[in-house]
Amino acid sequence: MANIKSQIKRNRQNEGRRLRNKAVRSDMKTRAKLAVAAAEQGVGSEESIEALRIAVKKIDKAAAKGVIHKSQASNRKSRLMKRIAKISA
Repeated sequence: MANIKSQIKRNRQNEGRRLRNKAVRSDMKTRAKLAVAAAEQGVGSEESIEALRIAVKKIDKAAAKGVIHKSQASNRKSRLMKRIAKISA
């Protein structure tokens, strides 16, 4: 455990950020899974498109907030699109 006041505060800040980042990552993964599930079920095309749109939006937001790197966001979107296109075809 840190003895220095500033380091104790830094630890508190880091813990809060870690939890926030974890929540953003979790939501991002969940939305991607929901988009794939919607495409697999062949739900109304508008609903599956909406699910995909939300998933991409979450990935972009995570990159904007610095939770994931912008290249990682690009890779995730690419893989998601590819996977859904394969299912839809």
